[in-house]
Amino acid sequence: QLQLVESGGGLVQAGGSLRLSCAASGRAFNAYGYNMGWFRQAPGKEREFVAAISQSGSSTYNADSVKGRFTISRDNAKNTVTLQMNSLKPEDTAVYYCAAALGLLRLSPRRDEYDYWGKGTRVTVSS
Repeated sequence: QLQLVESGGGLVQAGGSLRLSCAASGRAFNAYGYNMGWFRQAPGKEREFVAAISQSGSSTYNADSVKGRFTISRDNAKNTVTLQMNSLKPEDTAVYYCAAALGLLRLSPRRDEYDYWGKGTRVTVSS
């Protein structure tokens, strides 16, 4: 079992930055080969893919809506995944979730391919 806990959300003005973190515990983060992802869910909308990173951290994949603004990274020694969010827009307002996918050979934007989820951290971007 893997537990994921997100932190770093908050209120920020448009154009500002936030750094989200996801702390993993319960199993060896890298030893079991987890690809990691960030998703978000705005009020009244479905949960959508934001970014993913491979087990080693050498490959990343971003949604078109955040390309050039958000960066995903991981530190397997510290069992953490980070989402650096710059140039934030009001439409980035959502609850952000960290997720882990076991054993995938590719980075995936599909929610159903992730096995573990955190409870989320809220990000609000004011205009």
